[in-house]
Amino acid sequence: MLAKVWSAATLGIDAVRITVEVDAVEHGQPTFTMVGLPDLAVREAYSRVRSALYNCGFWWPARRVTVNLSPADVKKEGSAFDLPIALGILHAMEMLAVEDIGGRVFVGELSLDGAIAPVRGALSIAAAVARENVRELIVPAANANEAAAVRSLRVIGVHHLPALVKHLKGLQIVEPTASATIADPPPDSADFSEVRGQAQAKRALEVAAAGGHNILMVGPPGSGKTMLAKRLPSILPRLSLEESIVTTKIHSVAGTLPTGSGLLTRRPFRAPHHTLSNAALVGGGTPPKPGEVSLAHHGVLFLDELPEFRRDTLEVLRQPMEDGTVTIARVTRTVTFPSRFTLAAALNP
Repeated sequence: MLAKVWSAATLGIDAVRITVEVDAVEHGQPTFTMVGLPDLAVREAYSRVRSALYNCGFWWPARRVTVNLSPADVKKEGSAFDLPIALGILHAMEMLAVEDIGGRVFVGELSLDGAIAPVRGALSIAAAVARENVRELIVPAANANEAAAVRSLRVIGVHHLPALVKHLKGLQIVEPTASATIADPPPDSADFSEVRGQAQAKRALEVAAAGGHNILMVGPPGSGKTMLAKRLPSILPRLSLEESIVTTKIHSVAGTLPTGSGLLTRRPFRAPHHTLSNAALVGGGTPPKPGEVSLAHHGVLFLDELPEFRRDTLEVLRQPMEDGTVTIARVTRTVTFPSRFTLAAALNP
């Protein structure tokens, strides 16, 4: 029997819908085949899904199982396809009906005991599927607050596979997660009001914060350059809802968003070490991931001990600072990350 389950995958800080097709036929030797450009983490879903089904009271079909991730020309990464693959198996074994999974999008990683673990990019996925005819987005409970920032979408956070099956069958409905709202940022230990003295430096930081200017602080060691820079975000304007959503998307895709948190409310402050590589600064890798300039989007990028950074590392900052975006080109794809930040730097005379 053929089953089709909707899922999604991140591309940069955006997402695209993926159709997980599961075909379980009785003829032939019992095997498992996965196609559609899956990476190693996706291929390992077989072991996780098989154990999760057994430990939750279901069983793995003694059939020839083929899983296709469509569209096949998009490379699939990560473990977010565990949940749709498991539901496709249950549908192919006639444990779930078409109306149980129709119109719903599923993302989530399965533990061996059936628990649904959080994944990256939940907010990007929610924003992408909200533009389509989707009645529910099923995500891990730890990602529910993040995905609920998209207010036009019904988001269901689930902890365990059996609870999800009961929800799909209508036996025990899981209530949707309330839409997230932008709240006042929590109190932070690094506050600008704590600084005593330093009138000239404080005035310079106030001008930089008000006008969106970059700033370079020069002074002997121990004079308070780093201490002042850490307190610069506390006098910047609060994040708007749109800025908060974009910033949260970047940190969610990069995996730096705290588990269970909703929208980021405080402007980011990034202070990379001077030994970082060019790819770590502007982004890169396979698949491309955002770098420090993107993680500091709508916030502050602080380069302490500026002369210690390599010349080529500082040169790659030119284009992100001028354009406010970083474009990373690879053979398989080209992605663009936002990078509009305030640059603060410090050095010794």
